[in-house]
Amino acid sequence: MKALISFSLLKQLFDRRGVLAIASGILIALSFPNPGLSFLAWIALIPLLIALEGSSPKEAFRIGLTCGIFAYAIILYWLNIVFTQYGHLPWSVSIPAYLLLVLWLALFYALSSCIARLGELGGVKAAFTLPVAWVAFDFIRSFLFSGFAWAMLGHSQFRTLPLIQIADLAGVYGITFLIVLANIVLYRALRAVSGAGVPYPVKSAVVILIFLIATLFYGFDCLNVAESSHAKPLRVALIQGNIPQDVKWSPEFREYTMDTYERLTRDAAKGGVDLIVWPESAVPFFFQDEPLQAERIRNLAREMNACLLFGSPAHELRNGRSTFLNSAFMVSPRGETIGRADKLHLVPFGEYVPLGSILTFVNKIVVGIGDFAPGEHAVPLDTGSTKLGIQVCYEVIFPELARQYVQAGARVLVAITNDAWFGRSSAPYQHLAISTFRAVETRTPLIRAANTGVTAIIDQNGYIRTMTGIFVEGYRTGEIQPGSGRSLYLTIGDAPAWLCVLLTAGVALLVWIKRKKITFKE
Repeated sequence: MKALISFSLLKQLFDRRGVLAIASGILIALSFPNPGLSFLAWIALIPLLIALEGSSPKEAFRIGLTCGIFAYAIILYWLNIVFTQYGHLPWSVSIPAYLLLVLWLALFYALSSCIARLGELGGVKAAFTLPVAWVAFDFIRSFLFSGFAWAMLGHSQFRTLPLIQIADLAGVYGITFLIVLANIVLYRALRAVSGAGVPYPVKSAVVILIFLIATLFYGFDCLNVAESSHAKPLRVALIQGNIPQDVKWSPEFREYTMDTYERLTRDAAKGGVDLIVWPESAVPFFFQDEPLQAERIRNLAREMNACLLFGSPAHELRNGRSTFLNSAFMVSPRGETIGRADKLHLVPFGEYVPLGSILTFVNKIVVGIGDFAPGEHAVPLDTGSTKLGIQVCYEVIFPELARQYVQAGARVLVAITNDAWFGRSSAPYQHLAISTFRAVETRTPLIRAANTGVTAIIDQNGYIRTMTGIFVEGYRTGEIQPGSGRSLYLTIGDAPAWLCVLLTAGVALLVWIKRKKITFKE
């Protein structure tokens, strides 16, 4: 019996609709780094839309789920490197955990497809329902159950600068909306040309054409406008120590780590800099508890006559209990500790166990100092001339955190990370791609220091001025103009995405009411 059920599921998966859904999933995955064939995003949904033709809402759900599973299975393959190589989990645990997350993310593709078909059956065009529903469910997954705002369709376009400038109006969701709408228009045009009996999408083609022209006009205008901030430029040096993850916390390698960062810092700061940035957890000890090592760092800041920002674990008493934090400290040119920023959004099962009091049998994937607690406030650190908004590793994927820092006065965003966990995979490049949107949304330059790469300087338009490779020792220097702290997105936040959520709920309610009326008449 089980064999028959399995055969039935496989048959459904690899029927015509299933194969088309798989094709869409593969095309979506290929549009992200690496290989980063971003143009594929504009046609990736066409096979999915063909598969959805004439389907029931239940079939549409299955088709969308299949597409999502294959897309995220390819995009997130690197999770198994994290789980096995660094989390020390056996493959028998790693694969199910990886597939569980893939399935969770695929559910949002499934729901978008289902809503689109429900809307069509209720008389609402897919050209309206699918882009709106896609944005709505992307937004919901960005915060539901801690959230995972990774690899949204709009992120694939991070190098297309004229297009992504509208992120300062509607966030990455605005670009996602355009991509989905363009796919629908192209799909309908292809079906019309092929003689499938589908009318030419004249109205929707005009709409997408107007949107794209307006988007590109706005984008080029933003790129041609000179930076308006009158603040003093900041000369920065970003250090990439390339410390292997498997020895990073070994006491025997502490001196090697500190020697590496000192040497690279002196090389990078030869011409004079205002700010030196080391990556997340660059200091492999508690800065608060190691006076001799701490003095070594203070002396370096004095020698370089610059602010020195570095990642280090921290601790404090909360409600009488010792609490661990993933933090960044800043030392002034005089060698004084002038601030600390704590990571606000932690990695579930990596830095803490959700519902830890209940799930006592679950260990963290990443073995570290202890369960971390999130920081309590977005506190910018002040260099004396410019305030910095510090985002530690994973939290740079959440746009609301960058907004909080800029609204609190930050005019430069600093992302410190340790992407060594990802190994030699596409994940560091995906992480970088997402980071560029924080700069555009807030019109605030972002500088990124990564232990093993990618270390980069990104201006307020999302242009990557310089970047390193991965798993190489080095540094990047440059002069950046602090941002203006002005954008519509800073003011309205995710209001456009919330509108899409309300419209999606409205479509579902409309279809439900229509079906109730039909049932009542019968």
